[in-house]
Amino acid sequence: MNHAVAVHRFFVVALASAFFLVEAPSLSAEDSWPELPVKNATVSIPAQEWPLKPGPRMVKIAIHYPDGSLKSVTKSTGIMLTLHNWGGTNCAGTANPDALAKRLDVVAICVNYLQSGRQASIEDPQPYDFGYLQGLDALRALWFMFDGLKQKELPFDSRRIFATGGSGGGNVTQMVNKLAPRTFACVIDMCGMSKLSDDVAFNLPGGSGLNARWSRDPENPNWLSPAAQEIRFIGNPAHLAVMKDLKNDCKIVVVHGVDDGTCRFEEKQELVANMHAAGLDVEPHFITKEDLDGKVFTSSGHALGNRTEIVFRVAGKYLEAGHSETSRQRSGPSDFENRDSTVSYPVTGGKYVISYAAGYPVATFVKE
Repeated sequence: MNHAVAVHRFFVVALASAFFLVEAPSLSAEDSWPELPVKNATVSIPAQEWPLKPGPRMVKIAIHYPDGSLKSVTKSTGIMLTLHNWGGTNCAGTANPDALAKRLDVVAICVNYLQSGRQASIEDPQPYDFGYLQGLDALRALWFMFDGLKQKELPFDSRRIFATGGSGGGNVTQMVNKLAPRTFACVIDMCGMSKLSDDVAFNLPGGSGLNARWSRDPENPNWLSPAAQEIRFIGNPAHLAVMKDLKNDCKIVVVHGVDDGTCRFEEKQELVANMHAAGLDVEPHFITKEDLDGKVFTSSGHALGNRTEIVFRVAGKYLEAGHSETSRQRSGPSDFENRDSTVSYPVTGGKYVISYAAGYPVATFVKE
């Protein structure tokens, strides 16, 4: 029998591109969440409304247990997101979920977050989300597993929460750590975008070949407001300071090729420098031609190499349990457990507040 979670419904108002949401206090609803599957499976979960296409929205997630079944989850089992690339679906362009689940003793989850697939992310007229609602989708998938195991009173290690992804999935990996800064023990960003630059947002010549299809015109439905651009800057110094104040102790592993012209290497250098300055625990692996071994690392450009084996190479000692010196576990309660609204990022004209009052995240832009 399906369990249900009481939630507040939020409605879109004003400019859609500003992502300004307000709570409707007189109305409430129950969104039905599925039961945890007993074996590896794909299920659909409710997601936050997308202002550019108002209405209910569901997200498909693929769940991979350590030995293929819920029974293989034990008190040492963690949870790990593995997130696909821009234009991909399911587990494309990221670490293989079955390998992660078996070798790391985690429930590995792939997420068909907002604009998954070539049509929605590249060919449709709506601008590419660039990690914001996509990150919230991924966090809801994580919460679904976290809460489902709690509801069933099944033992698991709630301190072993991880994420990885390649390219666009690397961007979303960084965003989930930003939007839930008290949740992850380790994340691995493989060649992800660091910010929604003017170059990518407006398809300017001479830079990256990526085109996120945003507009500079405030009258255009695809207008990129300063606030919307600022929340998508992972290395935003003011936002990194918020993460530090919230005691983010996540090991942030960054893997990026020095010759990457798609997700510009210079922007990843800026991100790492800003994280170091903020006092966050970031570990860069900048891949040069001298690092190529033909097996794990095959390119100092965007491709990098075998993205499953890269995760084990650069972060295995953090992700595997049982290493007294290096295994990573979150030190305090997660955002899912805190159930508050203290995750708040200042931007031009207001702030973004990520509320965990319902357990899973609900994001709101609050005008000044």
